Amino acid sequence: MSEEMKSRKEKVLCTAKNGYDRMDASEMQAMEEYCRVYKDFLNNGKTERLCAREAVKLAEAKGFVPYRRGMALKAGDKVYTVNRGKGVMLAVIGRKSLAEGCQITASHIDSPRLDLKPTPLYEDSEMAYFKTHYYGCIRKYQWVTIPLELRGVVALKDGTVVDVALGEGDEPKFVITDLLPHLGGEQGKKPLNEAIPGESLNILLGSRPVGECGESDRVKLHVMEKLNEKYGITEADFTSAELEVVPAAMATDIGLDASLIGSYGHDDRVCGFAALKALLDLDTVPAKTAVCMLADKEEVGSMGVTGMQSAAFDTFMEDLCESQGVALRVCYEKAFCLSTDVTAAFDPAFADVYEKRNSALVNYGIGLCKYTGARGKGGSSDANAETVAYVRRVMDDKNVIWQIAELGKVDAGGGGTVAQYMANRNITTLDAGVPVLSMHAPFEVVSKLDCYMTYKGCKAIYEAE
Repeated sequence: MSEEMKSRKEKVLCTAKNGYDRMDASEMQAMEEYCRVYKDFLNNGKTERLCAREAVKLAEAKGFVPYRRGMALKAGDKVYTVNRGKGVMLAVIGRKSLAEGCQITASHIDSPRLDLKPTPLYEDSEMAYFKTHYYGCIRKYQWVTIPLELRGVVALKDGTVVDVALGEGDEPKFVITDLLPHLGGEQGKKPLNEAIPGESLNILLGSRPVGECGESDRVKLHVMEKLNEKYGITEADFTSAELEVVPAAMATDIGLDASLIGSYGHDDRVCGFAALKALLDLDTVPAKTAVCMLADKEEVGSMGVTGMQSAAFDTFMEDLCESQGVALRVCYEKAFCLSTDVTAAFDPAFADVYEKRNSALVNYGIGLCKYTGARGKGGSSDANAETVAYVRRVMDDKNVIWQIAELGKVDAGGGGTVAQYMANRNITTLDAGVPVLSMHAPFEVVSKLDCYMTYKGCKAIYEAE
């Protein structure tokens, strides 16, 4: 190809490149360090409560203080508030008035999992089990025969809240059993989504009885005695407990080249951490107030007091606005939000459900999504052209590697994010996030490069004028 033709193509055609062809050695080193810290965050934050605690710990180490209603705020002040232990809102006050808007990132820190039912403990055939109710959109067959942990809290009637962590480190793990192939002929004839019914996702707890032969529920009693000994709880206390079953695997590098990270909870802690870390790493006072929203309940529609549809975010923002004598609606109409949630990475093993020209590719950077939703864009905020152009400019100015992404083929399905709930507040919003392989599985895979570019993208948004 002649130099003239090459120049003409570069001017008018899209010439996307693998991110590794665009990064230098120093940036790759920074990427590796970022991903090392991210893996620690994943391992320490296997539930939304633990994520919130870890976020606060990291924020306080960077000088953030709890926000108190009515406190005086000036440019450069760093504040946070925790929403019922399950969500966190943080802000760095900018040089400009909130009447000029603010720069927001919004992510969620809940992930698909199994929750214990309110009356979970039972014994059958001298084995003890916990009944579960799955949370979010899961593929049930993926949760059987893998090591599991139990994390969460038990709230006692006297107001005491007991933290529970079972299966941690070298402790015994839990498992959901499956049918052996020798007897699984009928099961194998069922559709994939029906082969493992939700009511069969029961956690095996133990098999050793206590007491005298002939007595009932001896294994159940043994399990309950161990829980009582460790945590001081009784069976009745499960009624006011939030106990979550999560995979026991730790975050780890994947591939001979260690270019990927495998873990539970990338959706959406990979973007939540990027948004948080970018805010913590601001080394100068931003022009506009920078806000990071880490929400709960996205996997079940963002409902409830800790979800993105609640008034918790509005309350926090209204408090900040009132401290400057600014009406909330005035701030919102000039604000921008990057809704940072994961997108689907093109997987050549399942190419038939993707439209490759518009799919996110591994190692091509943060995926910008003009719309999400299902089929006819249902459940999407569908950003306008001006918004996409603005984000393109911001990303390019900070050398952020990005790509345009859709979730999959138009009629193949779809999914949503918190973007529509931010847009409903009259906040200009665009979806963006890390492409994920095996999304919603107990063990998801992401590219280190894409993780790092999402962090850079969030930082670019905070720093934008």
